Amino acid sequence: MNVKWDSLGFHYTEPDYIVRAECHDGVWGEPYATEDKYLHLHVSATCLQYGQEAFEGLKAFRGVDGKIRIFRWQENAKRMQRSAEALYMAQPPTELFGEAIRLALRKNICFVPPYGTGATLYFRPLLIGTTPRLGVGPGRDFELIIIPSPIGPYYPGKFHCTTFIVNRHIDRAAPQGTGQFKVGGNYAASFRGTEAAHAMGYDCLFTDAKTHKYIDECSAANFIGIRGNEYLTPRSTAILPSITNESLTVLAKEMGMKVTRRHIPVEELATLDEAAACGTACVLSPIDKVIDPDKGVTYTISDEPGPIVTKLYNALQDIQFGRTADVHGWCEIVEC
Repeated sequence: MNVKWDSLGFHYTEPDYIVRAECHDGVWGEPYATEDKYLHLHVSATCLQYGQEAFEGLKAFRGVDGKIRIFRWQENAKRMQRSAEALYMAQPPTELFGEAIRLALRKNICFVPPYGTGATLYFRPLLIGTTPRLGVGPGRDFELIIIPSPIGPYYPGKFHCTTFIVNRHIDRAAPQGTGQFKVGGNYAASFRGTEAAHAMGYDCLFTDAKTHKYIDECSAANFIGIRGNEYLTPRSTAILPSITNESLTVLAKEMGMKVTRRHIPVEELATLDEAAACGTACVLSPIDKVIDPDKGVTYTISDEPGPIVTKLYNALQDIQFGRTADVHGWCEIVEC
């Protein structure tokens, strides 16, 4: 292994092992580590034919004290269980999910980046239906796979702002559909919008599919806005409940801020002091401006990351890297 920690980007790096666990007729087997990174699937597997697939994303951090912390994996387990239930898949038990994550960490301990590089060990838990089937319907067999990969910081260098462009012509997810679950189809459905935005040098801000009046998601992340002492974030059944966003709301309240979840009209961008996208990958991605081509308006928010977004970003990173007390018990320290 020869990883250049300081030059890692947010890209896949091949680990030594992945971890797998199989479920047949509702019975889960024990997780096991393997060097085999390839799937051995029937061409009629329900994950391929009917989209029975869900995934997660979480990180392990090597702290300032040298200890390794996994951040809120129990919440990822619960979210995968909700996704599995929505797609009529077997739900991986929380204990099995945690055991698989720890095994993946221990088998790839040399891939946990050193403290100070800003890099982390990222886990991509993947749940797929493996039953061969041509008739429309759910499968009976499933596989949980934990794919670890060391990744660099989302911001290589300076914590900087991103420009978004509003897209009202492509719906990422319907209000009563799968938007609130972490399933691959949501992301595939968003590619037409995100790739078009990237081609113009921007990222994509989706509106709600029902009225196209309200902010939905920032590409594949949640939206937050700061106005005075208020933390604003959308309330919607079409967006993924972000573990990062939920954590940030707790920290915002501890900072004395009012946290509000409600529909946010696009026009309200004009009243914000700060805005950002948030998620596991970036933690917080500050937004400098939002272009609305349908209305011929550009909402300029802040040329630099604002003080509150920056404070929230640092507060969460301090917990994840062990630089401050983890009073909420969000991190599990793993002895390796």
